[in-house]
Amino acid sequence: MNKKKLLFILGIVAVVIILLVYGKKAGWFGESGNFKEVSVTKIEKIDIVETVSATGKIQPEVEVKLSSEVSGEIIDLPIKEGQQVQKGDLLVRINPDIIQSGLNRSQAALENVRAGLRQAEASLKESKLSYDRNKALFDKGVISKADWDRSISAYEGAEAAKQSAYYNVRSAQATVNEAKDNLSRTTIYAPMTGTISKLSVELGERVVGTQQMAGTEIVRVADLSNMEVEVDVNENDIVKVSIADSTIVEVDAYLKKQFKGIVTEIANSAENAVSADQVTNFRVKVRILEESYTDLTEGKPENYSPFRPGMTATVDVITDKRKDVIGVPISSIVIKNDTSAIKEISSKDKISSDTNKKFECVFVKNGETAKLRVIKTGIQDDSNIEITSGLKEGDEVITGPYNVVTKILKTGDKVTTEKEKKSTK
Repeated sequence: MNKKKLLFILGIVAVVIILLVYGKKAGWFGESGNFKEVSVTKIEKIDIVETVSATGKIQPEVEVKLSSEVSGEIIDLPIKEGQQVQKGDLLVRINPDIIQSGLNRSQAALENVRAGLRQAEASLKESKLSYDRNKALFDKGVISKADWDRSISAYEGAEAAKQSAYYNVRSAQATVNEAKDNLSRTTIYAPMTGTISKLSVELGERVVGTQQMAGTEIVRVADLSNMEVEVDVNENDIVKVSIADSTIVEVDAYLKKQFKGIVTEIANSAENAVSADQVTNFRVKVRILEESYTDLTEGKPENYSPFRPGMTATVDVITDKRKDVIGVPISSIVIKNDTSAIKEISSKDKISSDTNKKFECVFVKNGETAKLRVIKTGIQDDSNIEITSGLKEGDEVITGPYNVVTKILKTGDKVTTEKEKKSTK
C-alpha cells in the first residue's frame, strides 16, 4: 500500500467520525445528547384502596386457661386434647386426701368451740341469777357494797366470756367453710362448651395451686367456632385503623385463598415489648368471618374449624377507599424544597420563600419538555397514590427511571420516550 492511499483512507475515517459526532448532537440519529429517555404514564381515573398490613397468629376469640387452686397429684384426667366438652363436664380431679383431713380437723375444732360457747352460756345464766339475787339483797342492805361489786364483776365477766366463745365459733365455722371450698376445688369442671385446645399435664403429675403463687396451667378450653387474628400494628399506622374496618386475611396453611375479617378490638396502650428496630406496636384483634370459609367446613362435624390456634396469618386492614380518582404511581412523586425550580404553579398555591418547606411534586411531559408541578396527595395503596389537586385526567406524568426522576431531571429538560425515540429513527 502506497503512502497516498494510506492518507486517503485516514482522511475518510476522520470525516466519518466527525459526521457521527455532529449527527449525534444534531439528533440525526440515536438519542440526542440534550434529551433524556423517560417512562410516561397517562393519567386515567382509578380505584385506590388504602391498607395497613400486619402479621400475627390465629387464636380463639374465647379461650379459658384453667389452673388448680390447690396443690396435689392428678388422680383423674378423663379428657384429651382436641376433645369436645360440654359446660359442667369433669376435666381434672386432684387427690383430696390431705384437704379432706384438714376439713375433718376443722370440723372437730368447730364442735369444740361450740361446746365452749354452750359452757359460756351456762356460766352467764348462773351469773345472771346470782346478780339478780344479790341486787335484791343489796337494796335491802343485807350484803355489803363489796359483795355487790363482786357480783356485778362476775356477771359482766360471764357476758364477755360468752361473746368470746361466740366469735370463736364464727372463726371455726369460717375455717370449716374454707376447707370445704378447698375440697371442692380438687375437681375442675368445664366452664363453657368448647374444645380442649391445649392439655399441659398427664395423669399422675403433681400441680402447684394458685392460692399463693402462679400455679400450673392444666388445660385450655376454647370456642373454636369464632377465630381471630391477633396482630401488632406499627404506631405510624395505628391511627388509620378503626373498629369495624374490613380486612383481608391470608393464612399460610391455605395458599392462594383469602378470608374476610373485621377489626373487633384495638389496644389503647402500646405493647410493653419494643421490637428490635425500636418500633412501638399496638395490639389489634381481627375476627375471621365464618361466611368466608364455609366451603372448608362442608361435610365436617358440627363446630369444626379449619383453623388451629397458633397458625400464622397476614392481615390487610382496609382503612380507606377511593373510586374514580386521579392517581399516579408512587415512584413519580418527588419532594422539592427549592421553589426556584418550580415553573408551573396554580394561582391558588402560595409558595413560601422558606427553603425548609417541602413540596410534593411530579414531572409532567409537556411536548418534549419536562415541567415540575406542585400537587396535593391523598391516600395510597401499594403502587398508586391519590392526587387531590395539581393534575387532571389526560396529563402525562413522568414515572421513571426512578434515579432520573428523583435526582437528575429538572424542569425545562428535554425528554423523550422509548416509543418516540423509535419513531424518529
